[in-house]
Amino acid sequence: MSLRERIEALTASERQRYGEADRALFAEFRTALARGEVRAAERTSTGAWCANTWVKRGILLGFRIGALVEMSAAAGWRFFDKDTYPLRPTTLADRVRIVPGGSSIRDGAYVAPGVVCMPPMYVNVGAYVDEGTMIDSHVLVGSCAQIGKRVHLSAAAQIGGVLEPVGALPVIVEDEVLVGGGCGVYEGTIVRQRAVLAAGTILTGSTAVYDVVREQVYRRSGEGSLEIPVGAVVVPGARAVPGAAAARWGLSLYTPVIIKYRDEKTDAATLLEEDLR
Repeated sequence: MSLRERIEALTASERQRYGEADRALFAEFRTALARGEVRAAERTSTGAWCANTWVKRGILLGFRIGALVEMSAAAGWRFFDKDTYPLRPTTLADRVRIVPGGSSIRDGAYVAPGVVCMPPMYVNVGAYVDEGTMIDSHVLVGSCAQIGKRVHLSAAAQIGGVLEPVGALPVIVEDEVLVGGGCGVYEGTIVRQRAVLAAGTILTGSTAVYDVVREQVYRRSGEGSLEIPVGAVVVPGARAVPGAAAARWGLSLYTPVIIKYRDEKTDAATLLEEDLR
């Protein structure tokens, strides 16, 4: 049986007790996640993304199987977590640059060669971070988030995790996207390749994004995802609140606004410095 078939059979059993063989199977699955051999979401040939529900169920299985143990780094610096999710074992051969200073990568996350991790940052289980990406200080890459190649996650950016429901897409950030400082991308939002999110931009599943270039409004439809178009430059904005009272009080609501699409000037301003890698 394939790894998928064995994980699906184990997750379907919903047993109360798990033996050493079950834990060994989960360890094999976690290793496949950490190597990037299986992913919580994948892009199809048409460019659409789909969630791998069996992978997300497998990740949840790890929490069910695991026992709470001490994972302290040093005396007086104590941590307690499920023994099925220790820190990811990383060696020099992985060619991931992890600058000293309090960063953590949970086992079951894939971090590709050439990724730079500036302290402190955190990558959660099921996340996939592709080659050449910069994870800056105080960045969170949430569970199952999918980050493309040569992405810059600037300081204090928050990439939300979507582990449940298992059929829901996680946050997707495609290749060569710049996520500015203090941005938040949540609830399965898809940021298409080469888009730029200016500092402080917040995107959620319920956010409406106003494109003043193409004169369109982008919203999530049904169970789908909010999508930011290829090459869009998004900045924080505001729109008036309807109603007489709101007008009298001068109220407005936050809204992201697409003010342009990438051009040579944008490329020059967002160029990643290869020497830093």
